[in-house]
Amino acid sequence: MAAKDSDHFKTKDLDNFKETLLKKKSELIQLLHKNQSYGREIDSEGEAMDIVDKASSSYTKEFLFSRSNQERLFLLAIEEALDRIEDGSFGECSNCDEPINLKRIQAVPWAKLCLACQELEEQGKL
Repeated sequence: MAAKDSDHFKTKDLDNFKETLLKKKSELIQLLHKNQSYGREIDSEGEAMDIVDKASSSYTKEFLFSRSNQERLFLLAIEEALDRIEDGSFGECSNCDEPINLKRIQAVPWAKLCLACQELEEQGKL
């Protein structure tokens, strides 16, 4: 059951959340590109490295890969929030359909669960 603007958020609020999400999405995309470029630089320097440099380079690449995966998941959460704005379900818990607290949405605009359902998910009960 999708909440109407008047039920939970005004159109102006939705526009502000959308702007915030689009800005964060842009920042993440730039960061992903930067990390990919840095990873390619490390690869191109590989032949001139000694064993210690190669180990350090390998660690750095693994770290960047891990960060990139986290950033991709974050980017996916942002894209899903933007989709919820478009389909009218933004601000509703995707589990129980109850409104998500305004302060939670302001702090974490990509949140898809209310606080109670988020706690259940973190406990592995959802």
